[in-house]
Amino acid sequence: MSTLAIAALLIGVLFLLLAGGVWVGIALGMVGGVAFVLFGTASFADGLPVALWGALDSWELAALPLFVWMGEILFRTRLSEQMFAGLSPWVERLPGRLMHVNVIASGLFGAVCGSTAATTATVAKAALPELKRLGYDEKLCLGSLCGSGTLGILIPPSVTMIIYAVAAEVPIIELFAAGLVPAALLMLMFMGWIAWRALRDPTLAPDTGRRVGWKERLFALRLLVPVVLLIAFVMGLMMLGYATATEGAAFGVLGALTIALVSGSLTWSAFRDSLLGATKVSAMIMLIIAGSAFLTKAMAYTGIPRGLAEWVSTQGLSPAVLILALSLLYIVLGTALDGVSMIVLTAAVVIPMVQAAGINLVWFGIFIVLMVEMSEITPPVGFCLYILQAMSGRDSSFVVWLPQTLVR
Repeated sequence: MSTLAIAALLIGVLFLLLAGGVWVGIALGMVGGVAFVLFGTASFADGLPVALWGALDSWELAALPLFVWMGEILFRTRLSEQMFAGLSPWVERLPGRLMHVNVIASGLFGAVCGSTAATTATVAKAALPELKRLGYDEKLCLGSLCGSGTLGILIPPSVTMIIYAVAAEVPIIELFAAGLVPAALLMLMFMGWIAWRALRDPTLAPDTGRRVGWKERLFALRLLVPVVLLIAFVMGLMMLGYATATEGAAFGVLGALTIALVSGSLTWSAFRDSLLGATKVSAMIMLIIAGSAFLTKAMAYTGIPRGLAEWVSTQGLSPAVLILALSLLYIVLGTALDGVSMIVLTAAVVIPMVQAAGINLVWFGIFIVLMVEMSEITPPVGFCLYILQAMSGRDSSFVVWLPQTLVR
């Protein structure tokens, strides 16, 4: 069989398993087993332990559960309420008013968390009740939370970036640094669109008549001190070269525990729940990575990545055309898979193609993160939609169309 025919067969088997309800990590491992048995040049028993050990025995990957735990700890503190109160006085006179707090707070929390789910839930916990009470448009409010909640995986430290960096073998710190400017631009775009919508229809963000002086604004900044110090502490250690990503994550956990302790949120129940939550999320991600590693090893023996890379080279595709084709691929995948699965499922095939086209892998990593952000708000599998459904009390038919509020 040709390389393309083998690839099509394996993709077909994978989607059949996923449609049958098989867990993503297990499905990836099963497809790897099929590839080894039918097309591999080595035995199944030889490939499995080597793939699993090689994928999970990674110092860089140890940062993942630590950053997840940091987000789980902060989710159980009063940090979201403090951020909302600290930012509100500064946006009162902007078109869109307190709606901008959703975007800025998501950016700040994303800088100490790295998870879309935790960012969306944490900011929504403080913003939704207050904005509803003040009469803000619910759809635009939820839509702004839905879009800006995805900033958690673009602003470093990011769990998604760590997974891509390990898969593509690129420096995590370089990837973190590359995400800063795109994240800032995306925040400005979200805030610009909210302002434009509010200028067109002032009833979306009603004027409460409240006027805040500079003294109150400056006094409110004290509420932002914990999160700003934690961001500066963790990112400063990594960017200045004093700590690796894994060491920075460990310091981040220490900082999150300190904030929880000072705020009075560090109870035994909260500590246990945060540890269990981080364990569950990390175990799910590690299972997907393990299954993907086995599939990647199997595909290496079949020669599919090399064959596809050679095919791309012979087609003479420009980098722009290849990126356009991959954008369409990731948009389709985003309707059925979560972000982690999208990355680990395609890495073995896509990365050799991208390298063959001469595209920088750090740049491509930011591109993939943006594609994952889109998948987080794309029905029917968009995680942000389900989180907001649970927190708003709205049914799925209302929440599933939230992304249209950002393009209406």
